[in-house]
Amino acid sequence: MLDRRRFLTNAATAAIATAWVSRGGTQARAEEAVTGTGWRTFEIVTRIDLQPAEGPAQLWLPVIQSALDYQKADTPRWASNSTDIRIDKDPASGAGILRVIWQGGPQRVIEVTQRVATRNRRVTGKLAAADAELQHELRGTPSMPVDGIVKTTAMRIVQGRNRPEDRARAIYDWVIDNTFRDANIDGCGVGNVKDMLESGYFGGKCADISSLFVALARAAGLPARDVFGIRVADSADFKSLGRSGDITRAQHCRAEVYLDAHGWVPVDPADVRKVVLEENLPLDNPAVRAFREKAYGQWEMNWVGYNTARDLVLPGGELQQGFLMYPAAVTSRGELDCLNPQTFAYSITSREITA
Repeated sequence: MLDRRRFLTNAATAAIATAWVSRGGTQARAEEAVTGTGWRTFEIVTRIDLQPAEGPAQLWLPVIQSALDYQKADTPRWASNSTDIRIDKDPASGAGILRVIWQGGPQRVIEVTQRVATRNRRVTGKLAAADAELQHELRGTPSMPVDGIVKTTAMRIVQGRNRPEDRARAIYDWVIDNTFRDANIDGCGVGNVKDMLESGYFGGKCADISSLFVALARAAGLPARDVFGIRVADSADFKSLGRSGDITRAQHCRAEVYLDAHGWVPVDPADVRKVVLEENLPLDNPAVRAFREKAYGQWEMNWVGYNTARDLVLPGGELQQGFLMYPAAVTSRGELDCLNPQTFAYSITSREITA
């Protein structure tokens, strides 16, 4: 725990990045969001202690954002020995990014605390999106193109289906039926859809499987996006789908697809494949079949979303990331390995706040 008598602190109350689904709005305070039933509030604490190295260092952290009517986030608070800390935005996605700079010194530490209120998400009514937002979520990116083999595969999957709802469901089912969770892949995977399709190897983690769904949906003319986040509590569905306490390695990527009749629809094909592997159940098991139906249109909110940013350059530098779901840092020794919190020396914890 940081000694707050020795480190600078902030107590900012202004709202930060806009919600990814409602650009131009403001974030609600988490404690003000829990006015209805079903809300839960969590406190997420990220602690960073960069390894000693000469010269300057920079750190970037994803910031939890508010979203629609199921997630309300506070502005982060922090304690650090850095005097240069700011919250920037990714200009393309609006993602909130906490940027920390140290000019030197043997110790580089920061503790960031953020509260967020969530309630389980399901499609209950349409919340329309602006045309500019939908066009943004139809484009290809370097790691997630929508032409070539991606387009060809998408058109084969949706052949004969004209309704957007039918196309989205066909892609969801194809991704589940053709992918598998590969436990040997580091972290959440890399989400390189073209490589997956060209190699014919459909094993991956959540970023790979969700990105495959998103790219195929976009190629079929359906706005879609990854939502990068982290699990913060145990799951009511399956043990493998939850994490509480130490959540340093609990990052998880989900997806959304926009349907005119429903607005943004939550999906999670990656967690279906996670259940199959980690619960040791076949895909045709009744419990898996039931969860497969639930994961098309519902999210259990024992998870919080950071952002939807893809293929971004981090503010103030030239460090490129396929996505921002883990801490990122650069010192005089180069970029630190975000998948190794022992050498990077960071931890993330979650606790539920009860009234």
